[in-house]
Amino acid sequence: MRSPALRLGASIATGLVVAAGVLAVTPASAAPAPRATPGAPAAAAPVAPVAANGIVINEVESNGDDTDWVELRNTASVAADVSGWSMLDDSDEHTRYVLPAGSVVAPGGYLVVDEESATADGFDFGLGNPDEVRFFDTTGAPVLSYAYTTHADVTYGRCPDGTGPLVDTTSSTKGAANDCSSPIRINEVESKDGTPGDWVELTNTGTTAVDLGGYVFQDDDDTHAYAIPAGTTIAPGGFAVLDEADFGFGLGGADSARLSTPAGVLVDSTSWTKHADVTYGRNPDGTGDFAQTSAATKGTANAFAGVVTAEPWPGGPDERVLDDADTFSGDLSGLDWQPSRTAVGGGVLWGVQNGDGLLYRMVSDGSGGWTPSNAAGTTLHYADGSGTPDSEGVTVTADDPGAVYVSTERDNDRSSTRRPAVLRFATDDGSERTLNATDEWDLTGDFPGLGANAGLEGVTWVPDSWLTAQGFVDESTGAAYAPTRYTGHGDGLFFVGVEGTASVYAYALMDDGSSKRIATIATPFAVVAEVQFDPTLDALWVVCDDACAGRSALFDVQDGAFTAATVYDAPSGAARDLANEGFAISDVCTDGERATYYADDNDTDGSSLRTGTFPCTEETVPAPGGDGGATPAPGPGGGESTPMPTAPVPAPTTPAPVPTTPGSTAPGAPDQSSLTSANRGGISAPASARAGETITVTMGREHAGERVAVFLYSAPVLLGTPVVAADGSVRVTIPADTTAGAHRIAVVGADGALIGWAPITITAAGAGQLAFTGAELASGSAAALLLLALGAGLLVARRRGQTAE
Repeated sequence: MRSPALRLGASIATGLVVAAGVLAVTPASAAPAPRATPGAPAAAAPVAPVAANGIVINEVESNGDDTDWVELRNTASVAADVSGWSMLDDSDEHTRYVLPAGSVVAPGGYLVVDEESATADGFDFGLGNPDEVRFFDTTGAPVLSYAYTTHADVTYGRCPDGTGPLVDTTSSTKGAANDCSSPIRINEVESKDGTPGDWVELTNTGTTAVDLGGYVFQDDDDTHAYAIPAGTTIAPGGFAVLDEADFGFGLGGADSARLSTPAGVLVDSTSWTKHADVTYGRNPDGTGDFAQTSAATKGTANAFAGVVTAEPWPGGPDERVLDDADTFSGDLSGLDWQPSRTAVGGGVLWGVQNGDGLLYRMVSDGSGGWTPSNAAGTTLHYADGSGTPDSEGVTVTADDPGAVYVSTERDNDRSSTRRPAVLRFATDDGSERTLNATDEWDLTGDFPGLGANAGLEGVTWVPDSWLTAQGFVDESTGAAYAPTRYTGHGDGLFFVGVEGTASVYAYALMDDGSSKRIATIATPFAVVAEVQFDPTLDALWVVCDDACAGRSALFDVQDGAFTAATVYDAPSGAARDLANEGFAISDVCTDGERATYYADDNDTDGSSLRTGTFPCTEETVPAPGGDGGATPAPGPGGGESTPMPTAPVPAPTTPAPVPTTPGSTAPGAPDQSSLTSANRGGISAPASARAGETITVTMGREHAGERVAVFLYSAPVLLGTPVVAADGSVRVTIPADTTAGAHRIAVVGADGALIGWAPITITAAGAGQLAFTGAELASGSAAALLLLALGAGLLVARRRGQTAE
């Protein structure tokens, strides 16, 4: 199934004024003050910001790129030879990277010291959060250093380039002059039939609020100039709208929009030769090229046909800490929920820690906390007992009880060598002190050029039965996925999220150690940190970490391919800089909510495990330590039974059908009590929608040409009696007065028989428009749109060997 203006209220300037002076806003906040160098020689003198030969640390990238890197710049008037210099982060335990012969930096030039990849030499350690960059000359004496306490949102770079302090830059400029420009961009232009007239939308692509006072807006006529009043601010990711009533001139069919700083420096501009059918907007917001939009979105994220825009998280606003301080040592990464009829809360959590390769099995204490049942963790090794797998993701499967599967990037004992693989470990409860892998599926050959620190971040398992029921297509054959083609792969496919490609891949893993890619799924994210199959929503979660401010997406199967149906912002009250590399979601629905779980790789404030909520409609409340009255059925958790939810039975109220087509007669709405787990499915609908939004509901091509009735529950409301299109879909509109919360969509045939139903969460009509606060302008964090790159879509199956450990 389908997963789920700001108005610049300033007065018109009384004259055409261009304020003189220097732009007072930096592109972002200054970097934290340097800290003491851990492990530095006791006698080391303070390190100057500029080496004797004029070399400075000019830009540092520690997050959000394929590799970490440090840029050096020569501020002197003669060339500087840095051959034989060495580099370290804050740890003396790492091996120094020695710059090769010929490392000469021209006057005013740049030299990038990059992290090692499969195709290039470099340092073999990543830059952490916090961390430090240190350079030593050929004698081993320290010559340059820069320390920071948190990742930059973009990069840390000197502004002005080469000479200023290191601040969070506006954009990454590897090997080139730093981007110290204003982060304000023209984002959307309405030049015809606007409300109430023409308007221009601005956005802030930076990381700090910007005072727009004195900025000047113009069209293509230099005599048309509007100075924005002082005190008008725009928050990071926020929007501001300049209305025709403010700037005092209209925008023509062939015209321009220009924005300059108070000093007269052009910040941004766009031109057009004819009016847009709707509006012109950047795709994606703030950074992309201008294109025709599908709807005018004054003061909010732009909308384009085929592009999924981030929506507010529909669950609770917070992520609450679950673990006691220092339960984990940091680096907790992948998570997986395993349903259990006997566990408190209806399930257990598996987790892996990437730095030391530990496996944890976590249980609820019944009082709101979670703790490992194997307190010290289980140390993981490769099959021969060697190495420390860089354990990033974990999953259990229904077809291989007593086993846990772990996705890895490399062997941490040889951290510069990539080894993207899925490992199988035989365990029921993680009680073993150490475990050696029984099987390994090495996927190195599938990812040429992938960095050692950019491999398999997340892994999940999806049953073949579900894939075939959804009409999943095998990209290697172009036909419907046929499990029998892959002998020895088990009863499902493994989906892995790859950090370096920001994509998800589905694999059949055979018991002879071979593998076959079945699907490639592009994502709208810069990084894929986690993947999780959610049988409750009939969808695949794809999760980004702090590189995307905690956003996540739900993918469902559309026309045979996994496609992003919904993108969510992080919960509104959650910190957007948490390095949530792990995500899991419970299958237990209590009081309209399912628990979500997050693993923070940074162990922020001494805590690594947090929980939130996601709305649900079918109550399943297991009793502590018991079955909870749920009807067990085989599910995708390693051998455990999945409680099948039972729908509540409210007193139904059935309003009279309202046919939407002359001459048509809608069949009566089914009683809500007849919408059970047994007949759930049969249709696809979005997991969430806004009141007033038009959605697509799909029931299959076999219904093409039939007239159906579409109802919204709980009190059934007839949404329409459309004729099913050739592709098996219909379009209906959610009433604007629909109460926000959990609902259901049900489709009935002309004979009154139920075709199927699916849950849907309705948000308020204005839920996607986030408010901003400020002097003349509201401020706040806006939903960033994410360009959906539709790949051949799909999951991957994999099989594990049955070798006993």
